[in-house]
Amino acid sequence: MSGSDARGAFDEIQEKTPDASGVSYEQGTVGGVPGVWCHPQNPRPGVAILYLHGGAYVQGSAHAYRHLAGQVAVRTSVSTFVADYRLAPEHPFPAALDDAKAAYRGLVEQGTQKIAIVGDSAGGGLALVLLAIAQSDALARGSVAPSAAVVMSPWTDLALTGLSLQDHADDDPLLTREVLSMASASYLNGHEPNDPLVSPLYGSFTDLPSIQIHVGTSEVLLDDTRRYAKRAHAEEVDVTAHVWEGMTHVFPGNVGTLNAAEAALGMIATFLKSKTNP
Repeated sequence: MSGSDARGAFDEIQEKTPDASGVSYEQGTVGGVPGVWCHPQNPRPGVAILYLHGGAYVQGSAHAYRHLAGQVAVRTSVSTFVADYRLAPEHPFPAALDDAKAAYRGLVEQGTQKIAIVGDSAGGGLALVLLAIAQSDALARGSVAPSAAVVMSPWTDLALTGLSLQDHADDDPLLTREVLSMASASYLNGHEPNDPLVSPLYGSFTDLPSIQIHVGTSEVLLDDTRRYAKRAHAEEVDVTAHVWEGMTHVFPGNVGTLNAAEAALGMIATFLKSKTNP
């Protein structure tokens, strides 16, 4: 399932995440970026979640990920915007980051007082890059600082230096080093892979808000979480990495099938509510 030619099949798989009861979906645009709003019943005013989807920067769509984002929205009672950021190879770096920043600024311009950033896989890495940028802008310009971030199986190192890429290759039924290498080359288009703007593992951790991470032991990106969390801890960031035994890449998407998925979504909701409550 690698490359842009597999986008349709990839989206079909992502849409198998069950639709959350009580969520309505609405096409929208935030900061000039198209996407899908996931509205729970009686959403809390002044609060929003910006969701950045996975797909290794070459696949995925807001429409396909609306069910997973909706599962978060209904559990937090927060309207969630899934950004349809541009994909490589048609739009390599920095297109995805530019769209993520524009969507965040758009939420601020709409008067949103508390914003949490959530993402999975490549979108998880993008979320952590955006988190650092938004926090820096808030300190420098007095903009709205992100309240928190939650990432699932984040891709934090596009240089692909994690040992789990090899050590857990036989355990991961979804990703391989070869697939990630092709996707990285497509997105980077010659750009340096250890630039903090593409690989948050090498970025700034100064004054970051609280971060919660979920990852499985049966995935090649396990070390992308472990190393990011270790660096964040060293910089005194409030980060908690939940490592789930035997779980695969972005396993919370299997809610309704895996007990661990339901448990993880519950932990995500509890965390986000605690960080976005008045």
